Amino acid sequence: MYIPFDQLPPHARLWIYQANRPLTDAEQAEIKPLLERFATEWSSHGTGLQASARLLHNQFLVLANNESATVASGCSIDKSVSFVRELEERFGVSFFDRTRLAFLQGDEVKLVGMSELKEKVASGEINAHTLYFDTLVNNYGDLQQAWPRPAHNSWLSRYF
Repeated sequence: MYIPFDQLPPHARLWIYQANRPLTDAEQAEIKPLLERFATEWSSHGTGLQASARLLHNQFLVLANNESATVASGCSIDKSVSFVRELEERFGVSFFDRTRLAFLQGDEVKLVGMSELKEKVASGEINAHTLYFDTLVNNYGDLQQAWPRPAHNSWLSRYF
């Protein structure tokens, strides 16, 4: 069962997928109804999930489920991964590259390779207060309150 994204409860579980490039307006227009259809049809052992999905900042695909209603099983999570992989193939984008980190600089999302991180911190291009899109955020309340968050308030704190 589809639930509008902004009506999710704070404890709703999230899965955040970061694209390796910004999605174009045309791609987003094509993806949005696919997301709604997937969320509407997403189920766990035959029981529909209270699910939602949204694109954020032209670069992030977020799937959500109200686990108070129905918990997402391993099989239903596998279905969501297959769905995201289908989107990758259809739109020529990668949502599973975990070697790049996303920061908000001005009003743009900037991707930085893990191998570049120490250099960017040393040069001051990234500092403790640089806003970081932590894809490990796993509930809607945290997404609403602290996303993006200052880098020092994430697992990146060890670099400062």
